[in-house]
Amino acid sequence: VQLQASGGGLVQAWGSLRLSCAASGSIFRVNAMRWYRQAPGKERELVASITRGGATNYKDSVEGRFAISRDNAKNTVYLQMNSLKPEDTAVYYCYAQAIQIGEGAENAYWGQGTQVTVSS
Repeated sequence: VQLQASGGGLVQAWGSLRLSCAASGSIFRVNAMRWYRQAPGKERELVASITRGGATNYKDSVEGRFAISRDNAKNTVYLQMNSLKPEDTAVYYCYAQAIQIGEGAENAYWGQGTQVTVSS
């Protein structure tokens, strides 16, 4: 299973960006999907998560500004980021728990990361 993230870039404070991450390969089912981020000199942190059924959870500092969603038919997760702040600057990584065709166990997969830079 491969995860391909896109949509990062440079934006001014209070601007918006939409990240996408598509899972591909021999996929039987994609379960939980998440977005993490890692700023320079800091540990990777969970930003938002969504279950296959659509239940969501957010880091406190992005609640009300970010929205995670998914399209199960496309095995794709999105992160709509509004009212961006300079402290949101980081590399954003997508993550998925998925079951491959012919396998019974769920495994975790990471995307390659996409840079989000918010200027003040």
